[in-house]
Amino acid sequence: MFFSPLEQFEILPVLPITISFLDFSITNQTIMLGLIIFFLISTFFIVIKQSTNTLFIVPHRFQIVLELLYNMILGIVVDNIGGKKAQLFFPLIFTIFFFISSMNLIGLIPYSYTVTSHFIVTFSISFFIFIGMNIICVKTHKLEFFSLFLPSGTSVFLAFLLVPVELISYIFKPLSLAIRLFCNMMAGHTLLKVFAGFAWSLSGATGVLFLMHYVPLLILIPLFGLELGVALIQAFVFSLLTCIYLNDALNLH
Repeated sequence: MFFSPLEQFEILPVLPITISFLDFSITNQTIMLGLIIFFLISTFFIVIKQSTNTLFIVPHRFQIVLELLYNMILGIVVDNIGGKKAQLFFPLIFTIFFFISSMNLIGLIPYSYTVTSHFIVTFSISFFIFIGMNIICVKTHKLEFFSLFLPSGTSVFLAFLLVPVELISYIFKPLSLAIRLFCNMMAGHTLLKVFAGFAWSLSGATGVLFLMHYVPLLILIPLFGLELGVALIQAFVFSLLTCIYLNDALNLH
């Protein structure tokens, strides 16, 4: 049993592996990441392989959900990137959405582990997306890439003020993506653990206090639904902001 709401986020070594001063231990976080990647690859492979046999003119329930998600993500990409470029980046945004949502949702399963509750995980994802956007931008626009930091029509006097501001805001894009996802996941799961621990403590009492443990248990039901919604919304927001940043990289100012 956890004695602190934050203990659920602790990284625990399952198979310690140390070579010299390097630590290659397999942890609970590693296992969860492996399970998520295996689940996503297996799901995509099954859907793609059986799409010609299982997709009907009159769709069944699974197909309706799949088509709704497909259309939602396609709408995000087309609205924020647009044109033929949207088709090129749709697989990327589609994968990001399902990867983030899977990492968020798996933490709601009892005795599992919330991978996105660690800043290093969310920052690693956002950082490599940021690096990829910069490579695309430089490859597309060459030296015009630097016009990102100086809007057209800006006077020389304002340039000394706007360039540092634009540069700082640009550098902090991956940081803001990572912090937003990390904070929402950690805060929501911590709140769930606090109410669950409160109910558990009261259940060991007697009399009126024992009856009072049903109150936090009942509160947990809407909180769980809220956290489920937050997990999906954060995946949506992460994908949406990635599209917006990609649009800035492709079209500049």
